Amino acid sequence: MDFKKTILWAVFSMSGLMLYNSWQIHEGRPSMFGGSPVSNLVAADKAPTGKADIPAPIQAPGIPAPIQTPGIPAPQQAPIAIPSAIETSEKFVLKNDVLVLEISANGANVIDAKLLKELTAEKKPVELFQYTPNHKYFARSGLIALGNADLPNHTSNFKLVQSGKDASGKPFLILASERNGVKLEKTFILNPGSYVVDVGHRVTQSSANATPLVLYTEIVRDASQEKKIGPFDGAFSASTFTGPAVYTEKEKFNKLEFTAIDKNKITIPTQVAAGDPAWIAMVQHYFASAWIPGDKATRDIYAGRIDNNLYRIGIQTPLGVVAPGTTVVEKAKLFVGPQEESVLETIAPGFALLKDYGYLTILAKPIFWFLENIHVYVGNWGWSIILLTILIKLVFFPLSAASYKSMARMKEVQPRLLAMKEQYKGEPQKLNQAMMEMYRKEKINPLGGCLPVVIQIPVFISLYWVLLSSVELRGAPWILWVHDLSLPDTSISDLLGFTQFFPVGILPIVMAISMFVQTKLNPTPPDPIQAKVMMYMPLVFSIMFFFFPAGLVLYWVVNNLLSIAQQWQINQMFGKKPAK
Repeated sequence: MDFKKTILWAVFSMSGLMLYNSWQIHEGRPSMFGGSPVSNLVAADKAPTGKADIPAPIQAPGIPAPIQTPGIPAPQQAPIAIPSAIETSEKFVLKNDVLVLEISANGANVIDAKLLKELTAEKKPVELFQYTPNHKYFARSGLIALGNADLPNHTSNFKLVQSGKDASGKPFLILASERNGVKLEKTFILNPGSYVVDVGHRVTQSSANATPLVLYTEIVRDASQEKKIGPFDGAFSASTFTGPAVYTEKEKFNKLEFTAIDKNKITIPTQVAAGDPAWIAMVQHYFASAWIPGDKATRDIYAGRIDNNLYRIGIQTPLGVVAPGTTVVEKAKLFVGPQEESVLETIAPGFALLKDYGYLTILAKPIFWFLENIHVYVGNWGWSIILLTILIKLVFFPLSAASYKSMARMKEVQPRLLAMKEQYKGEPQKLNQAMMEMYRKEKINPLGGCLPVVIQIPVFISLYWVLLSSVELRGAPWILWVHDLSLPDTSISDLLGFTQFFPVGILPIVMAISMFVQTKLNPTPPDPIQAKVMMYMPLVFSIMFFFFPAGLVLYWVVNNLLSIAQQWQINQMFGKKPAK
């Protein structure tokens, strides 16, 4: 019985820990849990040239080569601001049916990206890339050399060469800039229905003094979090990661905290070998952007802080010495879109890892696979969750049945337990011996009732991460009052007009009632303290579930209702037996 008390207190301790963690997140502090481990394994940022944060070329694997223009201090001494020429320069628009891109003439940088199929609470397209005074998040690229040559880069003025649609109907843009005898043409091509931009960098050398050239591709972002949809969006959920990420064949997927970059706690990895896939990304809840370069040459990954609250992650690809009168073309892909698992898997090796399921990925991925395939036939994510719950219940039915039988037997011998407690009052050791002897004779497992809860915990946490991470469920309605399964149910608060104070919904209340009914079907613990704890458990869980996504509460409600039906039937079967 002491072990049973331990399990009970462990469950409540975990609940209290989750509540405290959720409060930490609500107050803007980092989560105690987070997703998968965050790694600082990435190359240290190369010291800028002093020319508007242009990265320095890497002369040897992992060794930064700082180049300073005389009289201009490094960012560590005086931060160099991003030039305002981007905001004032001419803009070019590239559009397909899911994505609208805005490209600046200054630098040919992708400074705005609207996702037409992903809407905000105001029913406007989600604007992932932005270049405004309040928020900077954009992609850029350019050329650098192993000398101090001034080449076309992300600060150069580009002119429109050609735009329109190619022979296959794909919209495209070609922008060009030339400096010191080197011409850089950037070609942007959008495929229909795709969030991937094919970007070509065509380099033509006309200077007789040719030096080794390096192409860099970067994503720049400030550390601001994405705007929440509602006042309690994510308040009691695990903190989703926002920041740079890198994938290499050797180190796999690693994430970089902005705070780690601030403290310069980043180390230099090995150089990415030719032929090995690698990409860099900026990740946030539901969405991501990434540069995926070609893999024919060796590449170096770097990250760092450009200015106060402005960070970058990039890849340098050596182009070698381009002989005078010749041209080389280096192709890359730029992804800007939602973390839809079926889409990510087709883009690049390891790209599906952008969708973070936390530590229980091994369970979460198959759960989402079943959920997604059920949705193909049902067409509603709410009903899909209900059918998935029934499926999970069927899988664990034999174990649950055995556990409920054990609880029914416990309820059957409850009068004898109370008599024993009175008989051995003040003698806990003899009481435990007598109880264990009775359990042995009656073939009762006193811990049997705990097994369904213990086994459901990993499934529950996995489904929690599935609902938290899946952009597919973002904005997905179920029925009537449930308009978004990824957000807490605040239907009663909305009706009464006090959502800003505390979220109260129908689903959490139904869940609390179902937990109370389930508790009444269980045998009352002989210990008064345990009995009170079991009675207060529905109230504690309901308060916690007020802040959980409606889809997760729906799963728990359906699971409770199925458990009540199963337990009631088993209790009826044992209730018909003649009393001993």
